[in-house]
Amino acid sequence: MQKTDVNADLSSTVALQETERKSAKAAGVWNLAGQDIHRIGFGAKRLGGGSATSAGQVTGLLRRVIEFGINHIDTAAFYPSVGRAGERHGFDSLDWANEAIRQALAPYPDDLVIATKVGPTEHGLARPDQLRGLVEGNLRQLGLETLDLVYLRQSGLDSVAEHFGVLAELRQAGLIRHLGLSNVRVEHLAQAQELAPVVAVQNRYGVGFGRVNDSMLEICAAQGIAFVPFFAVTASGREAGGVAESDPVAAIAREHGATTAQIRIAWTLAKGPHVLAIPGTGNPAHLAENVAAASIHLTPDQLTTLDAIPSD
Repeated sequence: MQKTDVNADLSSTVALQETERKSAKAAGVWNLAGQDIHRIGFGAKRLGGGSATSAGQVTGLLRRVIEFGINHIDTAAFYPSVGRAGERHGFDSLDWANEAIRQALAPYPDDLVIATKVGPTEHGLARPDQLRGLVEGNLRQLGLETLDLVYLRQSGLDSVAEHFGVLAELRQAGLIRHLGLSNVRVEHLAQAQELAPVVAVQNRYGVGFGRVNDSMLEICAAQGIAFVPFFAVTASGREAGGVAESDPVAAIAREHGATTAQIRIAWTLAKGPHVLAIPGTGNPAHLAENVAAASIHLTPDQLTTLDAIPSD
């Protein structure tokens, strides 16, 4: 091989590596809902914030999501949502994320997994007899005949069996391919697994936040279940959004020339190959930063420092 050929091949390799550092591919893959997906996805919860305020801007942002190689979108009929002023837990639903996803991305890429969730309503947790209607609403809004993955987002239940049993029946009927759980305890997972397989669990979890879910993280790893943290970037800010402040996180961010949000995402991905990140945003610049976080590799000492931050 001539020297010029070697140089050309080297330049091509460097260019490919640089491209992958800017794409979701850098996060690695996990098989979710029967499809290999990149471990950094996109959450539609925050679509209502940021600079993408018009329908056209939202469409552009969602198409950019796909261009970055993201093939896992987390949504809900009640997304996007915005936190109520002065509250960490309360939120108002804007209810247009699913339609925006359909308008921007349908017909969908073959490798795209769209995960949605049912349970919350404006009057509280849905009754079991209301769940079919919520699932059918998601199908209509997304323009699908079958939903890839549906989470039961529970609140205040001692047992999820009755609610999850309805979703298991809808899975048998072909409306849903795979089932997940959200905002659950370990006993809820066991209750659901008596009725149908659970492929993913979504719980609050982040640096210095929600570490009560360390046990769920470990159980999911042992059973080959995806663990999908929410509030991983905002942490104790919860519904209010934003990026949680922490001196140790800020110090590590400076060491990497990164943002604190990127360090929080990198820590999330470092918690195990079964952990999927779903940072959301309505800002194209923040979307690019979130994807770039997949290329940040934290050192063992940095991980120890972040792990040691007391949990809220």
